[in-house]
Amino acid sequence: MLWKMVADSLRGRRRRLPCSLWFLLLIAAGGLVLFIHQRDLSEMALQQGPGVKLKSNPRQSRETLSTQERERGKSDNYQDRTEGALSSPIPPIQFPHFEAIKQTATPESREQTRQASCPGSREQDATLVHVSKRQRKLLKTSPPIHHSTNSDSSSSSTSSSASGSLDPDRWKTLANIQIARQQLMKEICAKYKSSISKTITAHHVRNLYVEDKYKLLYCQVPKAGCSNWKRTLIVLAGLASNAQSIQHDTVHEGHYLRELNTFDRKGIMHRLETYTKVMFIREPLERMVSAYRDKFENPNNYYHSLFGKPIISKYRASPSPEALKTGNGVTFKEFVQYLLDVHRPVGMDIHWEQANQLCNPCLIDYDFIGKFENMEEESNFLLRLTGAPANVKLPSFKDRNPADKRTSTNITQKYFSQVSTLERQRIYDFYYTDYLMFNYTKPFKDLY
Repeated sequence: MLWKMVADSLRGRRRRLPCSLWFLLLIAAGGLVLFIHQRDLSEMALQQGPGVKLKSNPRQSRETLSTQERERGKSDNYQDRTEGALSSPIPPIQFPHFEAIKQTATPESREQTRQASCPGSREQDATLVHVSKRQRKLLKTSPPIHHSTNSDSSSSSTSSSASGSLDPDRWKTLANIQIARQQLMKEICAKYKSSISKTITAHHVRNLYVEDKYKLLYCQVPKAGCSNWKRTLIVLAGLASNAQSIQHDTVHEGHYLRELNTFDRKGIMHRLETYTKVMFIREPLERMVSAYRDKFENPNNYYHSLFGKPIISKYRASPSPEALKTGNGVTFKEFVQYLLDVHRPVGMDIHWEQANQLCNPCLIDYDFIGKFENMEEESNFLLRLTGAPANVKLPSFKDRNPADKRTSTNITQKYFSQVSTLERQRIYDFYYTDYLMFNYTKPFKDLY
């Protein structure tokens, strides 16, 4: 019995020993296989480049990488194609023809577009191929200051506009001009103002006046026919029988017209969405000179006291006690120094503030962008569009300092001859956005 037990024990040892050896062999084999597999995967990853997922087989990794390269290339092309202009958060629906025109534009067509406007002018850096050569020609309603022979009249007059009607061909031309101006405005805003907030507040509509009967919203730009347009709105509202009878103080202080920012938000948005939104602008430097002449060369206690005193005090070397007391006699050069000073002794004023700051055209989608240089015809066109009675026309009289000649391009030249070339350049830069948005030509040849 004892022998049998010893023999069974020895047989058990012999069975356990081979199992241990097999276990060790299996562990070693598994480690070797794992090592070889990891080395193969590393070599594959090095051959195929970065971004390959180790859990994918070689075919799947190549397809993944190829897709990534295509997407990366597509993204790069899109970024190049939309640099500046389509980086705007403005929904693409507002640019219905933007992409199609840009994609089909050739280098030759771009060169033709650049040549269609004033060669070498700074605004051509942003000349947008989306506005055709013909449209840009239509847009250029204001001649450059350096070769203009403007008369003292504020606008060109035609027999058709004087009669209250427009020739069908001219009507179509004016309509095309509006389309081109609005398209150009959208492109400039998308390129240069894409970062602004798209939330409209009461502050943004502070310069818009409401005429509910004909559903008009008019943004006032002083020195660009503002007073006469307010008179016309008062007549349209039925508050006066004719514009000529409305005095200047009544226009601006009579509170006949309600500002849009006095409505609640619902009322503001309703009118912005359903009314015809209108703004008229003027060649920026000419408008600035007009403002200076009106407010500083003529008696004006308010502007002489509020602006004249601090301007004379800061920019005149040896001011007289009388000048410091009254603020009278601010020179044009002193006025320019005030505008260019980032630390102005007194703030800005609506009469020389940039038009794009007054009306916010990158935030408010204006239906009509008129120009002072063609005020009579374009105003008549707008009034007929709104359904105004045929006898309602924009008045053309000058009620402020009527003895003074209207500020013309020639007068503007004379005033800017009083300042240095550098100051002239800096004033142009100050109003550069207005020149760009409203497509005015550079006023002087030596500007860059």
